[in-house]
Amino acid sequence: MNTSQIKAYAPKARTDFIEAVTEKAARYGIHKKHIEPIRFEGDVAIIGDKAVSRTEGEQRERLVRRVNQSGFEMFIRSSAYTWFNRFVAIRYMELHDFLDHGYRVLSSPDGSLHPEIIGHAADVDLPGLDKDTVIELKLAGDRDNELFRMLLIAQCNALHNAMPFLFGKVDNEEELLLPDNLLHTGSPLHNLVTEVDEELWEDVEIIGWIYQFYISEKKDEVIGKQVKSEDIPAATQLFTPNWIVKYMVQNTLGRMWLATYPDSSLRNKMEYYIEPAEQEPDVQKELDATIPKELDPETLTFLDPACGSGHILVEAYDILKEIYLERGYRTREIPRLILEKNLFGLDIDDRAAQLANFAVMMRARNDDRRLFTRDDLKTNILSITESKGLDQEKLKSALKTGRVKDHALTSARIQELIELFHHAKTFGSLLTIPDEIVKELDALESIIESSGELTDDLIGFISGEELGELMPLVKQAQLLSKKYDCVVANPPYMGSKGMNPMLKAFAKKQFPDSKSDLFAISVERIMDMVLKNKHIGVMTPFTWMFLSSYEKLRSKILFQNTLTSLIRPEYHAFFDSAYVPVCTFIMQSTSLLNYKASFIDLSKFYGAQLQAPKTLEAIQNPDCGWFFNASAGDFKKIPGSPVAYWIGKRLYDIFINSDPLGTIASPRAGLATGDNITYQKYWSEVSFKNIAFDCQSNKESQKRAEKWYPCNSGGHFRKWFGNNEILVNWQHDGHEIRNFRNENGKLRSRPQNTQFYFRPGITWTKLSSSSFAARLREDCFIFDDTGRSAFPKNNDHIKPLLAFLCSKLSSFILNLLNPSMSFTSGDISNLPILLLFLNKINNDKDVIDKSILISKKDWDAYETSWDFTNFSLLYPDYHATNLSTTYTNLHKHWQQTTFEMQHLEEENNRIFIEAYGLEDELTPEVPLHEITLT
Repeated sequence: MNTSQIKAYAPKARTDFIEAVTEKAARYGIHKKHIEPIRFEGDVAIIGDKAVSRTEGEQRERLVRRVNQSGFEMFIRSSAYTWFNRFVAIRYMELHDFLDHGYRVLSSPDGSLHPEIIGHAADVDLPGLDKDTVIELKLAGDRDNELFRMLLIAQCNALHNAMPFLFGKVDNEEELLLPDNLLHTGSPLHNLVTEVDEELWEDVEIIGWIYQFYISEKKDEVIGKQVKSEDIPAATQLFTPNWIVKYMVQNTLGRMWLATYPDSSLRNKMEYYIEPAEQEPDVQKELDATIPKELDPETLTFLDPACGSGHILVEAYDILKEIYLERGYRTREIPRLILEKNLFGLDIDDRAAQLANFAVMMRARNDDRRLFTRDDLKTNILSITESKGLDQEKLKSALKTGRVKDHALTSARIQELIELFHHAKTFGSLLTIPDEIVKELDALESIIESSGELTDDLIGFISGEELGELMPLVKQAQLLSKKYDCVVANPPYMGSKGMNPMLKAFAKKQFPDSKSDLFAISVERIMDMVLKNKHIGVMTPFTWMFLSSYEKLRSKILFQNTLTSLIRPEYHAFFDSAYVPVCTFIMQSTSLLNYKASFIDLSKFYGAQLQAPKTLEAIQNPDCGWFFNASAGDFKKIPGSPVAYWIGKRLYDIFINSDPLGTIASPRAGLATGDNITYQKYWSEVSFKNIAFDCQSNKESQKRAEKWYPCNSGGHFRKWFGNNEILVNWQHDGHEIRNFRNENGKLRSRPQNTQFYFRPGITWTKLSSSSFAARLREDCFIFDDTGRSAFPKNNDHIKPLLAFLCSKLSSFILNLLNPSMSFTSGDISNLPILLLFLNKINNDKDVIDKSILISKKDWDAYETSWDFTNFSLLYPDYHATNLSTTYTNLHKHWQQTTFEMQHLEEENNRIFIEAYGLEDELTPEVPLHEITLT
């Protein structure tokens, strides 16, 4: 879908609706800083100096209660969104001819500004519409705005029975906030009709895109900050592209059906379904044992616990419809069965849940023209409700004292239910329902449903209406306590820095293994929501595949479940999003360690337009070059079990048959001063006499007079030697830094691994925007956290290890251990080392010594080195009678040296590639941009 028009329209619509609703609220005395008093006199209500009907006054008071409960800003945002959603819903329905009277409500087929329904106002039959008043307004000729308002409210009331989640009941207070002058050019209605082409409304997918862009400005406001509970939806929601939705649903719900019925015609209707790879006989036998012999469509359950605008649920509806048709059900009876028995959804955002319900209803309406007239139709897509505001003591007293139909519900259980959902908008589907509460839910539901017939038992305690306020809590508790055949979601993404204190404490207590990001917590919770041997589909950031901080979560995905397939899109895979590093994957809730999963790697295909076509190409042609098969058993051979699906068997075996680098050397993080501006300097900023270039130990530094000491502190990409330009204040064994405290007396510095200071070794830059590059670390240096360093137990291994770390092989392996821009001590520790080979090349270090020498001479040829002696142009070897010839001689020397360095780099690569037996996977060639000479 081309979203450019929607992207331009929706943010502006948000502003327009908020302004219009704010203006209407002000007319009823509701302002940001104050609320005007009201008094009732007979059939009239007086607000300030303005008289309105008593009905309007009572509606206004309900609005005031909402303001007092949620605050003015949230009240306005919510009300604006309510009317925006209704306009969007009616616009979709009128273009699909889903309104029973057959007339357009917001527009006209001929493109005129006046809606078609105004011209046919006398013919329209809507519940509660006063025909005499309609005719009077129509004949007046100048009261079309008033007439349209009446028709619009009547249309909303008519849709209430079918869609109470979106259209309020008659006389709802929201009527007061319906914007005025909707027929005028530039009104919110006019912009909706004119700024989004009718063709874009053909697919219900537009609902999700409009929702995404409507909240986009709010998302920009809160992203990167600590997010308040009410802003979590805006900060975390990302509309899932249609092809990813299809992949997830077809490979969970569709996969489950095809496993039981392999000859089903459903296979031909699922273009993103990935055929399972051929498995080893013992694995296939285990897999067959998990497959049921038959499935009943009416018992299949599908949940999206973070459903947003319902895109995933709509796709699930389509698959379920095909399943029902295949089993012989009539088309007309299928929608009701799917809505009531198969589809379940939850979201913390009320407006998103409204749209999700609407989107699924529209899909169902395609198959059942009488859907809107079925009074008892129920859906299972809920907005999670908070219990704040409920009279807890009154409810406890009533339900503790009164026995209803032989059920005595203890006050403790009711209190637990209310307390559990007190902050439900913050925690959402992450909440789990204790078994003690689960046992009472059906009984409580029965009591609430029959409360109208049992008022005698409740007199003096609670009314049926008040008791009914518990029903949303009971319903969401039922959904959260069930387990499902398929759970599919694009869960919220938010790092711990964005979590508010309440959410952060909840994550730490309830999900200690995945607390670092909301997506990881959600995945862990989802694993507990699915039935054994059933299916999970999610879209998440791909960081869990590699980073050590997600190792426990990764272990649960790979070894407690079975990863069956995964797609890794390119970073720019989303329309209107420049950089979203995600993956989408499918799990089965059973453990099959050696199951061969399918992987599609789209990382080389730039941009959103290529992602879906290249996925289809890979599915249709697994030999394409970006389709892979690998198992969790393969990943387990690698330290940390990264999901390195693209490597060959030889490299997996190398990890088994070699030693981790950490067994022969100590990669370490170094000094964190707490204030680098004060405690670190470039060597050119201080007196040369005040630099201790030759200190050998911390003990010696205690006695030295010099203040400044050489420090490895990362730097730009450079191999073999260099970046020696930073000093640190380590006078008297770092006395000042060791005692650097904040205003509260807490230490700000962190001198760590000080036993390695002043020792020779290897250093590298922890964070790099390019490839990994290691350098020789001479003795007499300290090192900091950005200049990570490794210290071999045997100094004879320093240069051979340096050569390994400068090779293409180490970069290749580091990329599979952690394909990010951060090279931590743990990553280096996990590199596989052939110790016998290191000992062998230690006796023939010609390539290594020459590489170090060239890099050192290059570094020292410039004033940035403290060993600089003379400028290159003045060297006798290059100097000539004129400057032009001098430059020419110097350039020739630079070229010759560069090509020599390239040859040495390629020779170094060849040595290690051959030693590790990876000639078929790697080539020794080195791009010129990776040559370090300046």
